[in-house]
Amino acid sequence: MEPQRIVLGITGGVAAYKAAELARLLVKANYAVDCVLTEAATHFIGVATLQAITGRPVYQSLWDARVANGMPHIELGRNTAAILIAPTSADFMAKLVHGRADDLLSTLCLARACPLLIAPAMNRQMWEHPATQRNAAQLSADGTTVLGPATGKQACGEDGLGRMLEPEDLFVALTAFLQPKPLAGRRVLITAGPTFEPIDPVRGITNTSSGKMGYAIAAAAHAAGAEVTLVSGPTALPTPWGVTRIDASRALDMLEAVEQQVAACDVFIAVAAIADYRPATPATQKLKKSGHAMTLELVENPDILARVASLPNAPYCVGFAAETDAVLEHAAAKRQRKGIPLIIANRAQDTLGADSAAVTLIDAAGQHPLPEAPKTEIARQIITYIAQQIR
Repeated sequence: MEPQRIVLGITGGVAAYKAAELARLLVKANYAVDCVLTEAATHFIGVATLQAITGRPVYQSLWDARVANGMPHIELGRNTAAILIAPTSADFMAKLVHGRADDLLSTLCLARACPLLIAPAMNRQMWEHPATQRNAAQLSADGTTVLGPATGKQACGEDGLGRMLEPEDLFVALTAFLQPKPLAGRRVLITAGPTFEPIDPVRGITNTSSGKMGYAIAAAAHAAGAEVTLVSGPTALPTPWGVTRIDASRALDMLEAVEQQVAACDVFIAVAAIADYRPATPATQKLKKSGHAMTLELVENPDILARVASLPNAPYCVGFAAETDAVLEHAAAKRQRKGIPLIIANRAQDTLGADSAAVTLIDAAGQHPLPEAPKTEIARQIITYIAQQIR
């Protein structure tokens, strides 16, 4: 298959240097990237840099003779998956709103036959100005997808809303935008990561789950068009783009968060490695060594997945079974015991904390193995399968 083509527009602003990394990520993912710069952008990033990264010409002029018919504002918009402008200045947003076409990039946007996405980047006061806010609202109403901005430290030294989203976030947002949307209109609730059951204020019972699979599934569900809520145990992972995250450290916290959200969801995916037991009475002060053996009284934690599956009008429930032996047999028994339509089995020693996994989907129709692949790819395959089942 020929790679999808992306036009990466770059306007004037300090954040233009980040466009080089964004272009690199797109090229690495096998997109063909054509960069179009405004005159102001050339003061912040070099043409040679972008040509070297993309392996393609960089365009700046309406009169570029390298385009066969002499009309780059038409040709660059043909057979193009999307135009992404990153960074997008306040001035260029105003141009787009009013249909001004006085350079190659603005004319290309006006003549396009593909989706347009913009990543605003400017000083916080410029972003907060009523004129900019009106322009952002009008662009959204016109069908333009506005990505960001983010909040944080700015080049001017101020702190606030107006930073361009990071290249990794823009890459995820763009690739998600371009994917099919089999879960459009659906709400998906996901648990991920470990839980931490306190023994005393500084110690607890936990496990080696990294949360990578649950976070990958949340990102894949959002990319498939779902509205996604992620209830997460303690992890070091960033929240996937477009996903609402609720932090829940203990199993009881996770249960409470799930119970508050589950009534509104269509699909519940329990990926979290929840501790089966917790200390009956956590100490209020740090326990000291006594020179003798210590006995902890443990009580069983609630089975969140089974509770959700037993609800009247329960959502489509998916469980995970990380087993160390007899993986498929234990997983199949777990599916029957919890009364859920789908369970995903894997070997705990192979997947916990790893970036890749090999899993087997088990439902009433049988076993469906997915060969080892990065967890991001496994997550996409799982979400595709779930979408087929609920459709």
